[in-house]
Amino acid sequence: MDPKQNRVDLIIDKYGANKEKLVQILLDVQDEYRWLSKSTLERCSKRLDVPLAYVYNVATFYKHFSLVPKGRHSMHVCVGTACHVRGAERLIDRVGQATGIKPGETTADDKFSLDTVNCLGCCALGPVMVADDEYLSNPTTKDIERIVQEAE
Repeated sequence: MDPKQNRVDLIIDKYGANKEKLVQILLDVQDEYRWLSKSTLERCSKRLDVPLAYVYNVATFYKHFSLVPKGRHSMHVCVGTACHVRGAERLIDRVGQATGIKPGETTADDKFSLDTVNCLGCCALGPVMVADDEYLSNPTTKDIERIVQEAE
């Protein structure tokens, strides 16, 4: 059996193969692999005894899930109203210059992914980005370049 499939099975088993836990199972699988592959979704469908179309519906409904590989390091820029009026687009440009990617893209070496989000819940700090789990208020070009250089 494929080792990846074994790991997916372990995650499903952790939730007792309960189809009501599909969202949490998909979250855990994505945390493990950084995306949800077709084979992963098929395995979840089979093990949870739910139609594959239902699993795809859940995986595509929530913006957090990705059906394409994501980078080892994630960068999320808030584009909510407060961040937008405070320069979110300029922040996206700075991140793009440092990484060479646009929102929704992943670097060729799978090191970084850049995405936008509608709110990060810290509007007074806008524009805000989260690099991995670090919240940054209006980071400068040098701040972003430091993050890129220090990332493994």
